[in-house]
Amino acid sequence: QVHLAESGGGSVQAGGSLRLACEGFGDTKSTTCMAWFRQTSGKEREWVATIDTDGTVDYTKSVKGRFTISLDTAKMTLQLQMNNLKPEDSAVYYCRSGVPSEYDCYSGSWAREAWGQGTLVTVSS
Repeated sequence: QVHLAESGGGSVQAGGSLRLACEGFGDTKSTTCMAWFRQTSGKEREWVATIDTDGTVDYTKSVKGRFTISLDTAKMTLQLQMNNLKPEDSAVYYCRSGVPSEYDCYSGSWAREAWGQGTLVTVSS
């Protein structure tokens, strides 16, 4: 079983930067997919970015060029560097880990899924 713990959230002004971290605990050796999601009150959880242990990454359109996802596979620590933040980036950010149920981390569902408890990011205009 894998447990995830996020950190690094906070409050910044528009245009500022934050770095989120997600540390994995437990049986992380089998994990091959990790991702960031975010959620605001009253809305569904939104996918932000995914990375696999080969280093392949993918981002949702709204954060491309501003956010960078990275993974330290030795420590199984996921990071999200967020630059040029906008008020619409304000949300609770969650990390997710797992292994692909079908082809790869970018299509289909994940098995052995774990979620962190979330960290709040607030961007003021």
